[in-house]
Amino acid sequence: MPASIALSNLTLSAPDGRVLLSSIDLNFGPERTGLVGRNGVGKTTLLALIAGERVPQSGTVSVQGRVAMLRQAVQVKPDERVVDLFCAREALATLRRAERGLATTEELADIDWTLDARIGSALDRVGLNAALDALLTTLSGGQATRARLAALTFAEPDFLLLDEPTNNLDREGRRAMIELLANWHHGAIIVSHDRELLENMDAIVELTSLEARRYGGNWSQYRARKAIELSAARHDLADAEKRVAELDRKVRETAERKAHKDGAGAKQRAKGGMPRIAAGLRKDRSEDTGGEHARLAERRRTQALELADTARRRIEVLQPFSVQLPSTGLPAGKMVLRIDAADVGYATDAPILRDVSLSISGPERVAIVGPNGAGKTTLLRLISGELPPLRGTVQVMTRFAMFDQAVSLLDASASILDNFRRIDPRADENACRAALARFMFRADAALQTVCCLSGGQLLRAGLACVLGGTAPPPLLILDEPTNHLDIESMEAVEAGLRAYDGALLIVSHDETFLEAIEVRRRFDLGACAEAR
Repeated sequence: MPASIALSNLTLSAPDGRVLLSSIDLNFGPERTGLVGRNGVGKTTLLALIAGERVPQSGTVSVQGRVAMLRQAVQVKPDERVVDLFCAREALATLRRAERGLATTEELADIDWTLDARIGSALDRVGLNAALDALLTTLSGGQATRARLAALTFAEPDFLLLDEPTNNLDREGRRAMIELLANWHHGAIIVSHDRELLENMDAIVELTSLEARRYGGNWSQYRARKAIELSAARHDLADAEKRVAELDRKVRETAERKAHKDGAGAKQRAKGGMPRIAAGLRKDRSEDTGGEHARLAERRRTQALELADTARRRIEVLQPFSVQLPSTGLPAGKMVLRIDAADVGYATDAPILRDVSLSISGPERVAIVGPNGAGKTTLLRLISGELPPLRGTVQVMTRFAMFDQAVSLLDASASILDNFRRIDPRADENACRAALARFMFRADAALQTVCCLSGGQLLRAGLACVLGGTAPPPLLILDEPTNHLDIESMEAVEAGLRAYDGALLIVSHDETFLEAIEVRRRFDLGACAEAR
């Protein structure tokens, strides 16, 4: 029987019992499917259901074939080695004994002489040069992810279940991941916000608060379909609102005619021109007819309002975020940052970076790129003043804001609104509220405590508090801002940064993101020279 996964009438709940999705019907075959949706909508939970790690509240999960899952976070044992991911420690130990002529006859009968080469080939496919006896604790996050992926593909499952596989990967790792999946001929379900990776999918499944929907094709084809759906939803909303207005007009006109008619009848009865019994019967029929018309009109109005509400919610799901920001007033020729021949690190005799020189003038947008471990975050700490140079000079010649991965410029114990007031004390209540609303923190949403925000909300709140004020800083410094963001949050961040007219210095491995915010210059720490 061909490998397949079928979800039928599935109800999906969070660990706290909150219903995420209901009545889900989905089928997966031997193709690469990207699973997208807002953080918290249930993507990781859905993978856990397919893997058999969770039980649905209702409905069925049918899996034909073997599945292997790559998780976002995995606890590593202190003595766990790369070879253990392949479950091959004993087999390789036996192979080594055989190579030295020490294996028993029984061991020789069971030896897989190709094991070394096959494991090496699996590691090569993900671009990882790691010794099999290397401790996993000595690997970077990106290296460990690639090692786990190599072990999964080595087992040749019918389906790969990958949860944010490109998180923590540098540019080389992302390319290796994309190439591996491009050559994967079995099934794969990939939860990801990496749009470059999603361009290589055969289908996209989107989870929203309304439904789970499958779109054939890759990310670009999915986005084209969504644009069409947004246009249709806006058309449906306009039609529904027009229908409500038309019904309201008819109800008013009917009520006015009835009032006029009732008034004329009352005058006629007062003059005695109609027998009392006949007048009473006519009055009763008029009230019955009027009541029925009113109930029919109310039903139609309720239906039209429901259609308008459905269309409005679809627009909220589909509509891209956009924002307008105050100007920084940064002149085109003003020098913003200058680093001259700096050595950077934590020990004078062992700098992490040597002889670094970099300058930014005017509203330039510069990306610091390079492999994991090249010193990108260390360089940002130098520029922000957190780390003094071991040699050379660093000058930041304007106000700036530093966004580290924890957005620590915000007070986690305070509300978004209170953080805004602290960062921009000159803004009055109306200005605070208006600025936060531009970043989708409206009404009570602005009163949320920062420590309770998701990753996407946290970065959006930071941008709102820094960029939404009366005088945004002329320089923004950001360290891997898109890590762990869902695509909706990422697009909101991109919209905010596109609207910003100051200078940007950003560390990111996400080329799609860098192109979206119009970065035109790279500073490559891998070569320790500017890429022109």
